[in-house]
Amino acid sequence: MFSSLSEKTLKFLENTCIFCQPWWLEAVSPGQWDMAVVERGDEVAAVMPYVYKIRLGKYRLLELPYLTFYLGPWLRENHGKYANKLGEEKDLMTELIEKLPQFASFQQWFHPSMTNWLPFYWKGFGQTTRYTYVIEETHNLDAVWNGTRENIRTDIRKARKHVEIIESQDFEKFLEQQRATFARQGKPLPYPEEVFRRLDSECAMRGARKILLARDSQDRIHASVYLVWDSATVYALLRGSDLVLRTSGATSFLMWKAIEFASSQNKRFDFAGSWNESIERFVRAFGGRQAPFFEISRMNSKFVQSYRALWRWTHRSGGRGRDEPATITDKGS
Repeated sequence: MFSSLSEKTLKFLENTCIFCQPWWLEAVSPGQWDMAVVERGDEVAAVMPYVYKIRLGKYRLLELPYLTFYLGPWLRENHGKYANKLGEEKDLMTELIEKLPQFASFQQWFHPSMTNWLPFYWKGFGQTTRYTYVIEETHNLDAVWNGTRENIRTDIRKARKHVEIIESQDFEKFLEQQRATFARQGKPLPYPEEVFRRLDSECAMRGARKILLARDSQDRIHASVYLVWDSATVYALLRGSDLVLRTSGATSFLMWKAIEFASSQNKRFDFAGSWNESIERFVRAFGGRQAPFFEISRMNSKFVQSYRALWRWTHRSGGRGRDEPATITDKGS
């Protein structure tokens, strides 16, 4: 798959986010990804990576892969007049859409830097607004500290007395806490363990991940965070915590250390969500800017009909489909 990309495409991708890198896509979806590429003259002007699955034997689904927060189009910089910039965005995104393979469904989360989705609307796609929180300027930690809420500062001061934040290479220890975090919610891990192991191996080999653990004197892990980064941003991709030890303030202390790391790298910090109400309240308290981003989707009506027919058949025969068909909506053909 890597060999099919030209050198100029690979060069262009260096200035996109980590989730769009070929090695990342191969780790989370081996052999099931590709890229739409638009060129202008001898230069790459736009790319849009996509991951696909085949369902019901013939329908191609372009989906957001596991452990991947953003995907979507990336366009070359345009420093011209604003009206001309928007005109080029329309042309480039329209060409990207036309270069996609035929699909039954499409779902991607665009990076917050992509603020114009009108070309997708004009092509029959739908949009849902999601949110993350971002600390854009991490170089001045005093200003970041002053921007946090008092309860966060209190938690950090309390935690400093009882836990230390360590960098760990023990992936299995982090994964163990991930299992426990979701188990207490009555949920399985939202990703296959083998996918995460494969991704961790690739990130570690490239020096693009850091596991931070909050550990006390009894060697108990209070909280953990898995960071990844690209040339511009550190992302808090995954977090975990021990419910019994939650009142120690370690989770706040851990996130502060993650922000300090971003500052040391001169990068912005992206909390990678969340729209869960309690988690949103926690990350908002660090003073980050609320950053909207787009979930873009489209569904082929024939696939919807086939899916609903299959669900009805499995329901009658005592089986159980993955989703109630009422949750599938037709958003274009």
